Amino acid sequence: MTSPTTRSLEVDFFRGIVLLIIAVDHITGSVLSRFTLHQYAFCDSAEVFVFLGGYASAAAFTALATRRSDSAARRRFFKRSWEIYRAYLFTAFLMLIGGALLMALKVDTPMVQYTEWPNFLERPFGLAVDIAMLRQQPYLSAVLPMYSVFALAVPVIVPLAQKKPVVAMFGSLLVWLAAMPLLRFLPGTYGEAWSFNPFAWQLMFMTGVLARVQPISGEFHAGRIARWLTAGAIGVALTFAFYKLFLETQAPPGYMKQNLATLRIVSFAAIAWVVARGVHAGWVGKLARKLPGIVTIGQQGLVCFIAGTCVSLVLDSALRAMGVLGLGRYPSHWILGLIADGIAIVSLLWLARFWANRKATKAARAQGVERQTPPRLPVIERRPVPVHAASRRER
Repeated sequence: MTSPTTRSLEVDFFRGIVLLIIAVDHITGSVLSRFTLHQYAFCDSAEVFVFLGGYASAAAFTALATRRSDSAARRRFFKRSWEIYRAYLFTAFLMLIGGALLMALKVDTPMVQYTEWPNFLERPFGLAVDIAMLRQQPYLSAVLPMYSVFALAVPVIVPLAQKKPVVAMFGSLLVWLAAMPLLRFLPGTYGEAWSFNPFAWQLMFMTGVLARVQPISGEFHAGRIARWLTAGAIGVALTFAFYKLFLETQAPPGYMKQNLATLRIVSFAAIAWVVARGVHAGWVGKLARKLPGIVTIGQQGLVCFIAGTCVSLVLDSALRAMGVLGLGRYPSHWILGLIADGIAIVSLLWLARFWANRKATKAARAQGVERQTPPRLPVIERRPVPVHAASRRER
């Protein structure tokens, strides 16, 4: 897609789309969510986001290591892990606040339980400790602890994927196979405390890392095998879509997503290969240049994710409240759902632009201060005068 030291426009574009989809998918009355990936495939935006997270992490690590040093890149990702953990705590706090407001407004919604607010009322200190120790993870904050763990692993897995890609891939597969037994070693007050088992989902993250550091060559894309793979991937994707649309009678159990079931991996791989062909042909890049707002959302990923969780929780609760008050036939009233979708999308577009401008202004000020700082004068070393020279001057 891009050189090893530049940011990928296509990746930022896809991340922006996924962040928008995550927001609307968690609005139960959403109209757009009826047309997103989970309706037609056995995977959803989670696989895409984790894969892109691995790709972007590998790109950032290799770029920083190239410009500065490996140690600087390692320090950056240790800091990044701490940033994601703080974002998790902040998101969990917002979920608790949301649950408190829902209870105060007497909105009849299961989201109150998901936010852990009733549990917080019973044991505030104990729940706060459990959240900090990752033993309980309120609602949409649950994906962030996994990303924090992955950020810590980046300084190890990216160099391994660069030097020994086969070892990295098969090692990741072995961890994925052992993911369910390993889950019990994670901190948690119950089995579903980790909505995303990091031992399983690291396979998707590692695949993204390998896609960046071991890219598919243009010669392979131009070959016959690539065309066969494309035909097979389209066939698999269409078959899964037909099953989801016409044959599936109930949603797959939650543990399939929690532990990244094989069916989800196959479904994602088929779609990902078709999309990769579109990226190689340049179609995705042209579309991304026409939609810079979505690219900006992808570039401000962490902030937009936190905002998206809050916006979706507020809009979902508002739609439920309207349904209870008789203002709409929730969740079938598509007009209210479409309005909620519009509010979510516009909110994220505005926030991404605002945050990007804020960062640019801050960086410009920092550069201005650096330019205004007067250069330090060179220190002139004063050498001691030899004794015999001093005696000659005295004479």
